[in-house]
Amino acid sequence: MDHLDANQQPTKVARVVDLIRGMVHDGRLAEGDPLPSTRALAGELGLARGTVTAAYEQLDGEGYVVLRHGAVPRVAATLGALSTATPPAGAAGLRPGAATAPVPTVRTVPPAAVVDLTPGVPAVAAVSARDWRAAWRHAAAQPLVAAYPDPAGEPVLRTQVANHLALSRGFAPDAGRVVVTAGTTEAISLVTESLARRTAAPRVAVENPGYRAGRRAVASAGGTVVPVPVADSGIDLDALRAAHAGERLDAVLVTPSHQYPLGGAMPVAARHELLAWAAAEDVLVLEDDYDSEFRHRGSPLPALAALDGSGVVVHVGSFSKVLDPRLRCGYLVLPAGNTVPDGGTPAAAGIRAARSGRGATVASVTQHALAHLMSTGALRRHVARCRRDYRTKRRMVAEAFEGVPGVRVRALDGGLHAVLELEDTPTADLVARLADRGVLVADLQDYAVPGSGLELNGVVLGYAPPSGTELRAALRTIRTELGPAPPS
Repeated sequence: MDHLDANQQPTKVARVVDLIRGMVHDGRLAEGDPLPSTRALAGELGLARGTVTAAYEQLDGEGYVVLRHGAVPRVAATLGALSTATPPAGAAGLRPGAATAPVPTVRTVPPAAVVDLTPGVPAVAAVSARDWRAAWRHAAAQPLVAAYPDPAGEPVLRTQVANHLALSRGFAPDAGRVVVTAGTTEAISLVTESLARRTAAPRVAVENPGYRAGRRAVASAGGTVVPVPVADSGIDLDALRAAHAGERLDAVLVTPSHQYPLGGAMPVAARHELLAWAAAEDVLVLEDDYDSEFRHRGSPLPALAALDGSGVVVHVGSFSKVLDPRLRCGYLVLPAGNTVPDGGTPAAAGIRAARSGRGATVASVTQHALAHLMSTGALRRHVARCRRDYRTKRRMVAEAFEGVPGVRVRALDGGLHAVLELEDTPTADLVARLADRGVLVADLQDYAVPGSGLELNGVVLGYAPPSGTELRAALRTIRTELGPAPPS
C-alpha cells in the first residue's frame, strides 16, 4: 500500500478509517474477515502504531470492526456490495487474509432489520468473551457449601463493590454496609418495604418524568408515589419542599448524576441543599446512581453518599447498565451512622430486616463471577471500552440532529440514551411510523407519572447496543421522518 502523505488532509487516522470503511462498503472486506494487527498495518503504511490503534478504535465504535483483547481484529458487519467496485487508490496493500484473498463478485443485500433503540440496555456485545468465560469458570470452581447464602450477599462481591465505590464514587463504605440486590428495582422495593414496617403506605417522592420501574417498585412494596417536577439540573427542590409541606414525605428517589430520562446533573450546591433538608426533616434519600460510569462531558460529580454526614442516603447501584441486564444484580449501600444499639441507623436496620425476610435473591455463582470481573480489572477495562464507544455514538446522535428546526437534543452529557424534544411533531404518530420502518424508540410521555397532568412531546432513544452502522442508518430514518431538511 502506498504510504499516506503526512501533508494531506484529513488526518492520518481519518484516512485509515475511510480506507477500511470503504472496503467494507464495497464488499472487499466481509463480515468476520481478519484485519492486520496494528503493528503490521502501521509498518505497511509507514505510520505510527498509535495512529492505526486510534483508527481501529474509531471503527470499533462505529460498528465496522470488532476489537477483543488478545484476539485478531475482525470486520463486524457489511452493508453488502452489488459489484466489485474499483478499489480506492492505495487499497491494494490491505488484505483481510492471505495475499491472494479472493474478491467476491456479488453480495446479497440482507433485508432491512429492526434496529431497537429503546433505552436502558448497554452494549452487551462489548464484553470481552475471554474475560466473561474466565469469570464464570472461576465462579463454577468455587467449593460447594452446605448452607444457605447470606441474604446480604457474598462477602467477596460486597468487598469488591466497596472498593469500586472508593475508587470511582468518592466514598469508601465498609463492606458490611453493602447489600446485594436483584437490581435497582429490588433495592427500591426493599427500602420501601422497610419504611412500610414503620408507617402504612409510606410516601415516596419521585422525579416526574422519571424512572418508570422505580415508581412501580415503590407502589408494589406498599408505598405511595408522590410526583415532583424536575428542572434542567434534576429534581425541583422547591417543589419537593412544597410536597413535603402539604403532607409529610418519608423518602425521595433521585437520579442526581444523570436525571432519567432528561439528563440533568444536580450541582454540588443543590446536593448539599437536598441533604441538609432531608436531615432536618428526617426524610430518607434514595440515590439511584445509574449511568455514573458514563460521564461524557465534564468531571464526574461526587455521589450524594460521599457528601452525606447525617446518615440519610441509601446509595443504589446496578450492573445492568454496565454489563448485562439479564444478570439481575445490583447493590445498595446502607446509610452511615451509629444511632441504634447494634450500630447503624434505623433506616439501615429496617432494610437489613427486609433483606433477611426475603432471603438471598441473586445466585452465589453470579456474585462470584461478578466479583472476579471486578477483582481482575476486567470490568474496569470493559467500562473504558464502552466509554469510547458511547462517546462516538453520542457524537453521531448530536450531529444527526444539529440545527434541525423544532428539535432539542437532551441527555447527551452522560449515559446510554438521548432525548429528542419535539415542538410540532406528534410523538405517538412518529413512534408508530418509525416502528413501521424498523426503528424502535420510546415515547417521552411514557416517563411521566400517570395522572400528574404532565404533558411531554418527544422520543427517547438508546444508542448503546446497535453497531455504528446500524445506529447511523436508524438516525437517518428518524431524521427523514421528522421532515425535510431546511434549505442551506
